[in-house]
Amino acid sequence: MNPQDARPKRYPPPEFPPRKVAAFAKTPPAIFSPILGLLGLAQALAIALALVGLPAAAGQLLAGLVVPLWAFAAFAYAAKLARRPSVVMDDLRVLPGRAGLAAMAMGGMAAAALLAPYVPGAASALLVLALCVHAVLAVLLIRLLISLPPAGREVNPTWHLSFVGFIVAAPASLLLGWTGLAEALFWLTLPVAVLIWGLSGLQFLRNVPPVPLRPLLAIHVAPASLMAIVAALLGKSEMALGFLGLALVFALGLVAAGRWVTVSGVTPLWGSFTFPLAALTQAMLLQAGIWKVPGLALLTIGLAAIPAIAWWVLKRWPGGRLGQVTNAAEA
Repeated sequence: MNPQDARPKRYPPPEFPPRKVAAFAKTPPAIFSPILGLLGLAQALAIALALVGLPAAAGQLLAGLVVPLWAFAAFAYAAKLARRPSVVMDDLRVLPGRAGLAAMAMGGMAAAALLAPYVPGAASALLVLALCVHAVLAVLLIRLLISLPPAGREVNPTWHLSFVGFIVAAPASLLLGWTGLAEALFWLTLPVAVLIWGLSGLQFLRNVPPVPLRPLLAIHVAPASLMAIVAALLGKSEMALGFLGLALVFALGLVAAGRWVTVSGVTPLWGSFTFPLAALTQAMLLQAGIWKVPGLALLTIGLAAIPAIAWWVLKRWPGGRLGQVTNAAEA
């Protein structure tokens, strides 16, 4: 043992008075994952109300609450970015930040779908902006991955959000009459999703995910559900049913391994459960037929679970607790 190691360590004295962090300077990207789940839940509720012939007021109310919430969160992160643009690279270095930033752009796409029937002009602008932001984030992530050592480039479920998340724009594209864009998004993201599933399977065989990161495995449900949704909207019924089956295989596997996945207890990464649950619900409801009752049952679960998880995560945003736990960078 080095004698110098036995010496008492000297730490810098704490700042007094404590340094005040500027407004929004440490906005944690982790807020966007549960907000994306809430946006997906609003879409699922709208589909369910139309399916059972009930007035759309409840769905409009939820959308009217969630879209402004996403807009405020996006403004908060934009304010952080304006203070130090390079902070986005710092947030991309950690998985909660990486997932959250992708969810931010995907949330803009989902919000555009909710706005399209009422303000198509604003929805069009928001959709284009969200796609551009998502593309920029994907390019920045690729640049970051190239610079990392091999261990830092290992595939993980957040890759779906960053590189397949463009598919979330397809429903809004169809509502706006941009069928060609929706078709292109479907066929361009499909092989990427398949590649990530394959690489993730090989990765899982080599290394079991560490306990804190296991909730991220739920993200694998989302691309299959989204492919089922978009295929159904495009009239590809057989493909839609096949992707729904794949999503159910993933979901049932997670349920069977529920204790193993959630052994770390409730953490901000539980936000990863919300959007896959909402997307799977939408996929079932769009299939209708024998899937109507299971879809409505899943919606009932989502109406309880998704807001509960979102509240648990978002209430830790004020005061900086969420930023500390998720290693959010400060501008």
